[in-house]
Amino acid sequence: MTLPTCINLSDTDILAGIANSHRLAVDTEFMRERTFVSQLCLVQIATGNEVFCLDPLTDGIDPNNHQAWSNLLQNSWVLHSGRQDIEVVFQTTGSMPAAVLDTQIAAGLLGMSPQLGYANLVSELFDVQLAKSHTRADWSKRPLTEGLLQYASEDVEYLLPAYDELRARLEKLGRWEWAEKDSTDLLNLSLYEIDPMSAINRLKGARNLRGASRNVATRLAAWREREAQRHNRPRQWIVRDGVLIDIAQQQPSTEQQLIDIPDISERMVKRSSDALLQAIQEGKNTIDDYQPPLRPSEAQKALLKQLQLHVTKVASELNIASELLAPKRELSAAVIEGNTDGRVFTGWRAALAGDDLRSML
Repeated sequence: MTLPTCINLSDTDILAGIANSHRLAVDTEFMRERTFVSQLCLVQIATGNEVFCLDPLTDGIDPNNHQAWSNLLQNSWVLHSGRQDIEVVFQTTGSMPAAVLDTQIAAGLLGMSPQLGYANLVSELFDVQLAKSHTRADWSKRPLTEGLLQYASEDVEYLLPAYDELRARLEKLGRWEWAEKDSTDLLNLSLYEIDPMSAINRLKGARNLRGASRNVATRLAAWREREAQRHNRPRQWIVRDGVLIDIAQQQPSTEQQLIDIPDISERMVKRSSDALLQAIQEGKNTIDDYQPPLRPSEAQKALLKQLQLHVTKVASELNIASELLAPKRELSAAVIEGNTDGRVFTGWRAALAGDDLRSML
């Protein structure tokens, strides 16, 4: 394959031509090790006849150029395992493509592994072996080498042919609409919007906290989330998880007591002590409304097992992985919490299994 045509957001004529294609194969390269929000470094686009690499970094072109992006976002995108690609595009532009089809989702509905990688999909469909020599490349460095550009272009070279093949197979089985619906779910804004007050769910060790310690940890995690977002730095660069847990448990009331916390950055304390102490006090003053996860009773364990057996049976008849039909966490939530908002109770899954599961509940 020849090297892709490299463009940037100032190439409006080329972008307009790309936008005339009804469907685009898209992949992205980004860096997230040193930032809170992923840094979009490259967008690979295949139109069927040509492959382009859109470079948002070259010549200082602003990646937030919404006018240039709008043409591309009005198309239907074909992606593979596309949630992170959609996320970085959303974080960069504030927008999403008009429609998406995820080939990993489509492959799973044909009985392939739900986590099937792109290279394995290409091997399975076309008996082509793709190189994996640049999986840890620094995509923010310029200029990009020919080897990197070749590697990047291969990530979209087979996406549209894969789309055609997967669609043909799924339509024979009457499952194409399933793939479309599950892919469209990736455009749900709630997957990508950041709520600082839910940041405690990413705080390692917080599940064991109760009472005031839990409430303080919630405020501290929210403060760190906002700081990381404001400075565009990884959360752990602001304060490490273990330090936040120690603060939540010890609940210091002075700057010196904060400094005495093991492994804490004194410089950070000097800069942020007022905010930290305020978060601690707010947490201590909050009425404890946290309900720890319920433990299932023996009857609930038995019911959960029945639900899992039913899902396994239906999935086996469909020749798909049971987790695609109903992951265990959805079934557990239904049995223990009475939560029937899981996907298995809606859409195409409901007719196949969800309605029966609801009756069993």
